Amino acid sequence: MPTISHRAQILPQSPIRKLTPYAEKARREGKTIYHLNIGQPDIHTPEIALEAVRDFHPSVLEYTKSEGLDSLREKVVEYYKKHRINVDMSDIIITSGGSEALTYVVATVAGADDEIIIPEPYYANYISFSRAFDAVCVPITSSFDDNFALPPIAEFEKKITPRTKAFLICNPGNPTGYLYSREEILELAALAKKYDLFLIFDEVYREFVYEGEHFSIMEVPDLEQHAIMIDSVSKRFSMCGARIGWVVSKNKEVMRALLKFAQARLSSPTYSQVAAERAFDVDDSYFEDVLREYTRRRNVLIKELQTVEGVRVSMPKGAFYCIAELPVSNAEDFCIWLLNDFSVDNETVMLAPAEGFYATEGLGRKEVRIAYVLEVEKIKRAVAILRRALSEYQAIHK
Repeated sequence: MPTISHRAQILPQSPIRKLTPYAEKARREGKTIYHLNIGQPDIHTPEIALEAVRDFHPSVLEYTKSEGLDSLREKVVEYYKKHRINVDMSDIIITSGGSEALTYVVATVAGADDEIIIPEPYYANYISFSRAFDAVCVPITSSFDDNFALPPIAEFEKKITPRTKAFLICNPGNPTGYLYSREEILELAALAKKYDLFLIFDEVYREFVYEGEHFSIMEVPDLEQHAIMIDSVSKRFSMCGARIGWVVSKNKEVMRALLKFAQARLSSPTYSQVAAERAFDVDDSYFEDVLREYTRRRNVLIKELQTVEGVRVSMPKGAFYCIAELPVSNAEDFCIWLLNDFSVDNETVMLAPAEGFYATEGLGRKEVRIAYVLEVEKIKRAVAILRRALSEYQAIHK
């Protein structure tokens, strides 16, 4: 019997999607599921983006340039100017989602057995992107007790070896919601320059900031050869299904290499690029309304969780996730039980076990990531169900 590659065998399952079969079974049984497991916004996509697709009537649906439509890249340049970031079109390559952007960046900066240092817990697919190219994720653990702030810079320096190629940071963070400060970013930048490393920043949640101000890696002076930024329309415009993202860097060697990967997959989807381009014309009130709504959701979720006996929850300053520690010995088993064996009036809750967001063995076993992407009343109902579920689960597992 033919065997698949070692690379394919060691790729981890997504902790966000691995419980999907249990959810599908619950739905077949007629249960209503409150999905707090995945960062799929329920905010409406800007109508102008959808209209752009409806109004697009090419006689031939052609490939676009591998680096993306010039008109879309110009829109991205204009957008960044509003956020104190000065780049030009040649600094941007459009990709099929932020995930493709990250995949290409990892493949560009790291070879087999090269190391990328990442604060954990981190977005689980970072491991998949790295292992796909035989690179190694080196975790540095951030602490629940200080809300998952950047670990001391000295701890980063201890992790650096001759194989280290880059630091990878999500700001604001998925899964923690932590917003890195200007001071933390400048410390990392200085360390990257000292050891001549790349500094990769995933900034797809930059619009979702509730306390403080977002500071971009592209705002750091004299970092042109080190800084690489990942961005996307997915969360910003509630366009996850469009699969349009991009890489930004002033390092010309990096961009030439990235273009080779983009050329190998030919081009990103034309219709999606058309929609993304038009989305940037949305009125600023769109973002104001979205931020106001997510702020409400965050505040309600945290307040409700803090009233559940035995639950400890982090306070997110950005994105739309938080980490909660539950009074259970194994959060994944509890999450499966929620879907398989529990409901209140035929309703239950789906959460993402947080162990899969850690690389260090044993960490996160009692934790879950919660995405507050539901309306406030649904969040309240979901926490009420969770409260009762924990009580019954603890009674069963004494």
